[in-house]
Amino acid sequence: MTSLPAEAREALAQFADCQGWEARARLLMQWGERLAPLAPQERCDTNRVEGCESRVWLVAQHQGGHWQLRADSDARLLRGLLALLLVRIQGLDGKTLETLDLAEWFQQLGLARQLSPSRSNGLHAVLQRIHGIITNPQA
Repeated sequence: MTSLPAEAREALAQFADCQGWEARARLLMQWGERLAPLAPQERCDTNRVEGCESRVWLVAQHQGGHWQLRADSDARLLRGLLALLLVRIQGLDGKTLETLDLAEWFQQLGLARQLSPSRSNGLHAVLQRIHGIITNPQA
């Protein structure tokens, strides 16, 4: 198992203290506020994730064998999900990313059961896009 980055451990601790969906939703939106905004030129069709009901953009850079990802969305809850996804996967190498069980990550946070079908589909589309990027970085 991959050891958790400090921010991921912080997220787990904060979500473990939440009682109920409303508290988790508030915390989720707070995490979304941590995302650094993408530059206007990065919010382009090339970086847009297809399959999301909301608009989502994903930017990935491969540096020194590790992936640096940034993301943004126009939906507050989805921004929070993206922030939590990124704190879990930031800086990992492609092989580790491919084997990581991200569904389990959201389960640990207590969010998996409470995601609407459209948010689950959107998150799945983001994960598929990340997989496509790391398996074929030149595409």
